[in-house]
Amino acid sequence: MKIKPLFKPLPLQKHDATIPRLTPNFPKLAEMKEEARRLGRGYSGEIKVAYHIDVLASEHTILNDVYLHNNGKNFQIDFIVIATRAIFIIESKNYLGTIIFDSVLRQLIRDDGQVESGFEYPITQVENQQLHLQSWLRRHNLFNVPVFYLVAIAEPATIIKVEGDRGSIAEVVAHAARIPKMIIKKDKELAEEGFPRLQDYQIGKKLLHASGEFDMDIMTKYGITPRDLLPGVFCTNCGARGMERLHGGWQCHQCRFKSNRAHLKALADFVLLNGSISNRECIWFLGLPSPSTATRILKNSGLVYLQKNKHWVKET
Repeated sequence: MKIKPLFKPLPLQKHDATIPRLTPNFPKLAEMKEEARRLGRGYSGEIKVAYHIDVLASEHTILNDVYLHNNGKNFQIDFIVIATRAIFIIESKNYLGTIIFDSVLRQLIRDDGQVESGFEYPITQVENQQLHLQSWLRRHNLFNVPVFYLVAIAEPATIIKVEGDRGSIAEVVAHAARIPKMIIKKDKELAEEGFPRLQDYQIGKKLLHASGEFDMDIMTKYGITPRDLLPGVFCTNCGARGMERLHGGWQCHQCRFKSNRAHLKALADFVLLNGSISNRECIWFLGLPSPSTATRILKNSGLVYLQKNKHWVKET
């Protein structure tokens, strides 16, 4: 059973919400766009990996994007598959071109046909995740639970090469399509060796209950103030900013498209980035004609009003 599905990560959501609302001369716009591309590649890779891993959901317990706290540190795992005899950590990697695992120097090199680039060694990453998860399990009275790790290469066209011990790399690195069979094979071997059956669903629920969601304060990181964000409702048809409020709905000044719900994305983006929205901020951000219009829109938005500070927040 898949008990924690894959969602678009909050940092990527925040970059996607912020970038279109900044002027071209914002000092850190180029840096933000590059980070958004990196996050987008990672998320795209996780979607591809999830497609293959989900085939195990009928027999095993699956969690995506698990974010745990242990011994004063936070750690994140792309996928956890709790099989009948062991837990499998899966790290998703989305590289194009050729990647080289150097098992001697423990580094990853990518050659995209134009330049060679070095990256953090994925096996070191998952080894650290394994240690963190084993410690977390013990702290939650889950002893003697075998934990294995795998590195899933999301893009099937990516060429995998090895410098050094090919056998040890092949045991833990594969294209995503091979990962389910590797898990099934290892789990079967453990059963034949007499390893006890795990209460996979109960373990999964413990992990789910403890898991948070990795977040970031994008406004602080890039020095953005609310007034740096360009106001206006984006047209859901052509993408132009600045739809006009007319007769209880919205009309695009560019393509003349009409919508009654176009403002919901703008509201969600403002609350995502700032945590809350006031009536005055709503008037400014949506370009509304009056406080009463803002109040009516906010009441019908699904947000919750906090009387104490007179702000609207997302329902928890």
